[in-house]
Amino acid sequence: MMAQLQANAYEVEHESEKEDAGIVIINTCGFIDNAKEESIRTILDYAHAKETGLVDKVYVTGCLSQRYKSDLEIEIPEVDAWFGTRELPRLLKTLKADYKHELVGERLLTTPVHYAYFKIAEGCDRPCSFCAIPLMRGKHRSTPMEELIKQAKGLAANGTKELILIAQDLTYYGLDLYGKRNLAELLRRLSDVEGIEWIRLHYAFPSGFPMDILDAMKERDNICNYLDMPLQHASTRMLKAMRRGITRKKTTDLVKSIRDRVPEIALRTTLIAGYPGESEADFEEMQEWVQEMRFDRLGIFGYSHEENTHAYHSDDNVPAHVKQERCDAIMAIQQNISREYNQQKVGKTFKVLFDKMEGGYFIGRTEYDSPDVDNEVLVKADNTYVRTGDFTPVKIDRAEDYDLFGTVAN
Repeated sequence: MMAQLQANAYEVEHESEKEDAGIVIINTCGFIDNAKEESIRTILDYAHAKETGLVDKVYVTGCLSQRYKSDLEIEIPEVDAWFGTRELPRLLKTLKADYKHELVGERLLTTPVHYAYFKIAEGCDRPCSFCAIPLMRGKHRSTPMEELIKQAKGLAANGTKELILIAQDLTYYGLDLYGKRNLAELLRRLSDVEGIEWIRLHYAFPSGFPMDILDAMKERDNICNYLDMPLQHASTRMLKAMRRGITRKKTTDLVKSIRDRVPEIALRTTLIAGYPGESEADFEEMQEWVQEMRFDRLGIFGYSHEENTHAYHSDDNVPAHVKQERCDAIMAIQQNISREYNQQKVGKTFKVLFDKMEGGYFIGRTEYDSPDVDNEVLVKADNTYVRTGDFTPVKIDRAEDYDLFGTVAN
């Protein structure tokens, strides 16, 4: 969107610090309660800014607009127009901008230039009972491999060193285009792109996991030993209710198989607490399993009751405070696991990619950490200088629960 607007002579900025824009386009999320609330607050803030004359036009796009457009048009009439997830051409037309086909795949990064989120597919064919993404994004659609390679080369030419591969389901990549799961081939081809030093995998699905991607990971130094695979629960009863197509035993066996194939891998997962019907026994089973599995990275969310999903027909019978208590209990377990893992890193040297300078520290990440959600490496800036976007060896001197502190290794 930003690249298309800039090509039409619009001056475009992501989250303008000066807040001096005449036209504001809000890209929304419509998946879970917290994200929806943040989107609504942002829309209301800019609707008020329009009423007071601070902005001229307010447009809303993205998943929230796709899902609730008819209701939102009535509730927030100050918004000039609402657009769904596949209506970029209509949005551009509203702004009297031409859709330029030659710019498909061109991007203006909203992240630091040295890393980029790299979407390889859109939509999802999975039947998970709690998830509204297929309602907003439709069926799984893989982006052709040639187009992705072209995008990667363009990003690398502009200074991007790390590609963070994302999709609603990475492991389904290629089935619709090539008749087979083709993520491993895509990884090898992206690995060959000059200038790309890290490739990171987010959002793999456990059922039918293509083990050949681990072979690519072992073969190529620039494919990070990192995998984000949301598993959602440990109780087979809950997994069945969630329509995940897998049991606790199969999930456990898969995690063990992945670690056997790539012993140095960092596994990140996400869980849900308080799904309809989750008993104390189900939750205790999840606690025991988290202790047993010892994931390198873990996040957990309270269940969000989403309209038009399969689970919406069930009674959302776990109180909000119980959901929060269960999330807190899991994170307390994970905090101890993370502290133990981090203590094992003291005295060792790691290749670190530095993202920013803040609070007197240069702040970076190892290959085992993704931006914003994982651990950080902090190096004091008072007697050291490193450039953001550079890879630098760092010796770890001290460790906390989620942060590592070190010095640049000579």
